[in-house]
Amino acid sequence: MAGRDDENRHTRVTDGAEPSWAQELLDHLRPTGRDIRKVVQWLGATVDATVSLRDGTGAPLAGASTPLEEDLAADIVTGRIASAAWEGDGRHVRLLRVELPPPAGAGVLIVSRTAPFDRRAFEVVTHTAAALELLLRAERTTATGDRLARATSDLRLAILQLLMVEDIIAARRVAAGLWPGLLDTDTACVYVAESTPEDRDRLAEACLTATRDHALVVRCPAMDAHVIVVTPHDTAGRELRGLCDRQPDTFLGGSAPQSLAHTATAYGQAVSALAVARFRPDKTAVYAERTHPERLMDPAVLRAWTTRLLRPLDTLPHHTRAELLATTRLGLEFTAVAAAKVLGVSRNTVRARMERVETLLGTDFSDLTVRATVHLALNAQVGIAECYPGAATAPDRLDDVLDGPALRAWAHDLLARLDLGNRDLRRTLRTWIAAGGNSERAAHLLGVHAQTVREHVRSAEPVLERQLLAAGSDLYEVVLAHLTTGDLRRPVLPVTETGLPDSPVHR
Repeated sequence: MAGRDDENRHTRVTDGAEPSWAQELLDHLRPTGRDIRKVVQWLGATVDATVSLRDGTGAPLAGASTPLEEDLAADIVTGRIASAAWEGDGRHVRLLRVELPPPAGAGVLIVSRTAPFDRRAFEVVTHTAAALELLLRAERTTATGDRLARATSDLRLAILQLLMVEDIIAARRVAAGLWPGLLDTDTACVYVAESTPEDRDRLAEACLTATRDHALVVRCPAMDAHVIVVTPHDTAGRELRGLCDRQPDTFLGGSAPQSLAHTATAYGQAVSALAVARFRPDKTAVYAERTHPERLMDPAVLRAWTTRLLRPLDTLPHHTRAELLATTRLGLEFTAVAAAKVLGVSRNTVRARMERVETLLGTDFSDLTVRATVHLALNAQVGIAECYPGAATAPDRLDDVLDGPALRAWAHDLLARLDLGNRDLRRTLRTWIAAGGNSERAAHLLGVHAQTVREHVRSAEPVLERQLLAAGSDLYEVVLAHLTTGDLRRPVLPVTETGLPDSPVHR
C-alpha cells in the first residue's frame, strides 16, 4: 500500500517544554558537531529506523542503502510532492524532500522502520530533514570559502614564483585582478616570519591583518613554519615587527630594499636576517643591520670580477638566464628540494639548471669555497652593476676582491670570536668547511667523533651570530672570512678573456 503525504514538515512543538530529542538535534547544529552522517545516524537511533540520504541521481550521501518506491522518489526529486509515505513487506517508510546546494537540486531522506510513525517520530523526522538542509547549505558555504581561500593562496604563491624568476610583467598582470596596484612599485622588501608549523596559519592571518592586504603574503612552500611577505617600499615593516611583540615564539627577518627583479636576492637576505633574529632579544633583524663582506670590498673591483666570472651566462636568452640565475641563487641558499618548492618546479629541474651553470662557469658546487665565491658574485651582480654601469676596467682576480684592508679587518674580527673559550672551535670549523661541510670527513681529519664536530659547529653559531649547519648566506660569509684571512685556500675559478669566450683563464 502506498500513499502521499504533503503535511507541513515544520511541525511546532506544543508541549510547553522542549523535548530532549530537539536539544540533541540542536547540538548537531553547533559548529563543533556539524556532520550530516552523524545526524543521519542519530535520527536512526532516535526513531529506531534505518535512515539514508541520497541525491537526485540515487547516489548515497549518508546512511545505509534502503529499498524504496522509485516512482515516489522521482516525484519528490522533481518537486511534484514534498514528502510521501509507503508501507509494505512489514516496513513503514517515510520519504522527504531535502534541498541540496546548487547545482545538485534536491535529494531524498528515507526513513524505514517496522513500527508505524507516531506523532513523535514524525516530528523528529521532519525537523531533522530541515536541519539537514541547513547543514548542507553551511557545508556548501564553508567548502566554497575554503576553495576560495586555497585559490587565493595559490595565486599569491604563483605571483611570488614569477617574481623569483624576474618575470615582473607576468607577476603584475596576475596580481592586478585581485590586488590592483600591489606591484606598481620599483622597489620592495621581503620579510620572512617564523613561528611553528602548527601556528603558521594564524601567523599568516596576522601578517595579512598587519599589512591590511597591501602586501603579498605567502605561506612558504618549502619551510612549514615560514610566512613570506613582499611589501612595496617597506610600507609594512613596522607593523610586521610588532607581530613579534604580540605573538609568542615568532621571529622576523627582513631584506634590504631591492627592485622587484631581485626578489630572489631579497628573499635570501630575509632568511639570513631571520637566522640573526633568533639570537636577538626583540626577535627581529634586518639584513642591513649587519656588516656584510661585499659592502667592504672595492665596488669597482668586485664588479669587474663578477662580470668576468658570470660572462658565460650573458650569451643566453634573457628568460633562460634569469631562470638559471634565480635557481642558482636559491639552490645555493637552500636544498634542491626547498628551492624547487619555492620556484614551483621539480628538484630535478633545480639540479639540472645548477649543473648547467656549473658547466658554463667551469666550477664545482660540491666545494664550499666555490659555492661561497659564486654566491658572492650572484649577490654582487644585483647591486654593483647599477652603481657602476660602465665597462669593467679594474683588476678582475678573486685575490684583488678579497685583499682589501677593510675586508681583512672584518674577517679577522669575526673569526677571532672563535678563539675565546676552551674548545678549538676555529680549527674544527676550518676543517669542516674544507671537508665540504661533511661532519664525518672532518671528524676523520681531526681524529674525533662526528658528533663532536657537529657540536662544535653548532656552538660556533651563537658566537658568530650566523647559522652554519644550514647552507646559505651565513655560512658563505664565514667561508669568505676564512678565505680572506688565508685560513682556507682560495678556489681557482676559470674566467674568460674578453672576445675569447671559449678560452678559460684561471684566476
